[in-house]
Amino acid sequence: MRINARAANDAEAIITPLPLEVPERLCRKLSVTHYENFIVGSFLLPKALRQDVYNIYSYCRICDDLADETGDPQLSIRLLEWWREELELCYQGKSRHPVFVALSRTIERHDIPKQPFEDLIAAFLQDQRVTRYQTFDDLLGYCANSANPVGRLFLHLVGYRDEVRQKLADSICTALQLTNFWQDVGVDYSKGRIYIPLEDMERFGYTENELSNHIVNASFVRLMRFEIARTRELFQQGSALCRLISGMGAADVELFVRGGLVVLRSIERHNYNVFRHRCFVSKFTKLMLLAGWCSRHLLGRLIERSN
Repeated sequence: MRINARAANDAEAIITPLPLEVPERLCRKLSVTHYENFIVGSFLLPKALRQDVYNIYSYCRICDDLADETGDPQLSIRLLEWWREELELCYQGKSRHPVFVALSRTIERHDIPKQPFEDLIAAFLQDQRVTRYQTFDDLLGYCANSANPVGRLFLHLVGYRDEVRQKLADSICTALQLTNFWQDVGVDYSKGRIYIPLEDMERFGYTENELSNHIVNASFVRLMRFEIARTRELFQQGSALCRLISGMGAADVELFVRGGLVVLRSIERHNYNVFRHRCFVSKFTKLMLLAGWCSRHLLGRLIERSN
């Protein structure tokens, strides 16, 4: 969805009060038409939570569009600052934009703090100003705002707010964000961004000139193997969260982890040529992952009953 200055002005003018079912319907439509891994397993959640997932997803989706679909960093910054003002009004009980009207109900029902939403805006603003990361720690700092809030919001929806679970969710979300970076190296570079830490490129002898020409050589293979190894380690660290969540929310967490690992294996299987092969989780693979979870879950229940 390309956003121009006129559309931006129109967006800022959306203040007409609407019946609640209209904003909620809008959020459902945004979630369905912009389907991504964010809501891979949301159908496993209790029906009462699905609208909340749609509301949060719509907030994130619009953030993403305001950041990446204008073609003008300065316009994106202005729009994201406007979106931040709308967030502030939401927490003051003065929601105007339809997405915030719907989101305000989710925030109230689950007592969600403002910080995760603010952090996401901060990450999108950072994307307008920062296009290179010198170290892996610098990149992790970006992920702390761009990815980790999503996991923390999910935990609020399923009833958890403790630091232990939040840290485990952070590991998973950071790993998912890094996985997206590794599979989208070429796509990101076409937008002027490099998320591979520059110190790693230098360490393995891979240059930006080679990156711009989509060259896959021994240096690139070693570089990607290194990045994938530590991304896989983050998935493994966070996987303990699956055992610390009760109900169907555990299935979502496990599917996120397993889906991310599938993408990493796919990159490896294609000899790290992410320029030619964009690795993703197919619908069939998602079904197989779901079937696997159901089988393990049912087996566990049978074992418990037999004991």
